Order: sequence, then C-alpha cells, then structure tokens
Amino acid sequence: MKTALVKALAVHVGLLLIFVVGANFEFWQSDRQPQMATPEVDIVQATAVDQAQVDAQAQRIREQREAAQRAEEQRVAEIERRAQEAEQRRQQEEAQAQRAREQAQRERAEAEAEAQRLREQAEAEERRAEEAAERRAQEEAAAEERRRAEEAERQRQEEERQRREAEEQQRAERERQLQEELAEERARRESARQQRVLSEVERYQALIRQTIQRNLLVDSSMRGQSCVLVISLARSGFVTNVQIDEGDRAVCEAGRAAALRAGTLPVSEDAEVYQEMSEIRLRIEPEFN
Repeated sequence: MKTALVKALAVHVGLLLIFVVGANFEFWQSDRQPQMATPEVDIVQATAVDQAQVDAQAQRIREQREAAQRAEEQRVAEIERRAQEAEQRRQQEEAQAQRAREQAQRERAEAEAEAQRLREQAEAEERRAEEAAERRAQEEAAAEERRRAEEAERQRQEEERQRREAEEQQRAERERQLQEELAEERARRESARQQRVLSEVERYQALIRQTIQRNLLVDSSMRGQSCVLVISLARSGFVTNVQIDEGDRAVCEAGRAAALRAGTLPVSEDAEVYQEMSEIRLRIEPEFN
C-alpha cells in the first residue's frame, strides 16, 4: 500500500512541475517575443500598459497556479482516496480471498477427512466382509469336517455294529455248536454214565439178589412163584425197609425175611450208583436144586 501511495505522489509532483515549467515558459516567451517598432510617443504609454498587463498576467498565472495547485491537490487527494479505496478493496478482496482460501482449505480438509473416513469405513467394511467370509469359510469347512467326521463315525459305528453282529452271530453259532457238542457230550456221558450205573446197578442187584437168595427159606409150595420187593438201603448198604409190591405172598414174606435177615446188602461206593440203588425194586424167584 505504501509503495502505491509513493508512486501516486511522484506522478502528481511530476505533473505539477510540468505545469509550472510550462507556465514559466509561456511567460518567458511572452517576454521574449520581438517587439515591433512603435512610435516613441507611445513608449511610455506602452510601457505602462505592458506593466499592467504583466501584473495582470502574473496575477492570472498565480491564480492559475493556485487553481492548478488546488486542482492537483484535489486530484492527488482523489487519487489518494481512490488508492485508499482500492487498497481497502484489495485488502477486503485479499481478506475475502484469504477467507475463501481458508474456507476452501477447510472444505478440502473436511472433504479429505470425509474421504479418509469413507475410505477407512469402506476398508473396515471390506475387512469385516473378508473376516465374515473367512469365518463363514472356516465354519463351512468345520461343518464339512464335522459332517465328514460324523459320517465317518456313523460308518465306523455301522461297520462296528455289523462286525459285532457278525461276531455275535459267529459267537452264537459257536455257542450253539458248542452247546450241541456239550449236549452231545453230556448225552454221551449221561448215556455212558447211565450205562455204567445201570450196569453197576444190575451188578449190585444181582449181588443183592444172590444175598437174599442165600438167606431165603423156601419150600416146595414156592416152586414157580415169584415176588417183587421194594428195598430201601442206607449208604452203608444197611436195609432200612422192605415193602412187598406184588407176587406170591409166601415168596414175598420169605423174601422180606431174607432181606432183613441179611441186614446189610452190597452197595456201590459210587454215589451215582448208590443213588439208583437207595431204593430198588427187585424180583425174587426161589431156586430149587
């Protein structure tokens, strides 16, 4: 602003000097103009007239100078006023421009901040979407793995069930075969036992019959007769009871008396054989020589 004011004052001063020099030059020219020859009678009068004209001219020049100076001062003042107004407008415009720049900077900063926020938000959403997609993929993979594991476990259990069923069937078949074999073995053993027991029972029955026959008192009336006795024996062979079942009465009485008279009859030490002999049904037939 100071530079502009100095330039304006320099211009005004230059113009004023040009005006002053021009006025002096005009006055000098008027003093230097050649004078035409006039009659001497007119010299005094002309001199007086010229002095008055000079004074008037000088007065006009002074007035012109003063008017010019006032005009110049007014012009300079106007120029200064305009310069001040221009400077004020420039300052206002500069202030407005500064405010506009600051506003633009604020708006640009806000726009950049908003753009950055939106970018960050978009990046965050993208990250969340990627994380969600990754979680979904992991969950789907885990679900698929669980499904496969469950399917494998189901298949394993089914195979295990089938294996157990097959083993159970095999076991049951082996058990059945074993039971059959055991049953057959038991049957064979039982048959052999029974055969052995029966053989022993028959042998001991024959011995008991012989013992009773030895102690049997007979007469001719008993020839061709017989009697069935039911004899109860203790484990030692001791006769605990003799019952008459059927047959000739005389033979039955004689047979009962013979058994009791014997007191102890032969018995097997084998418990199974004794079990069959603890109560025997024996037919007695008297023997005659």
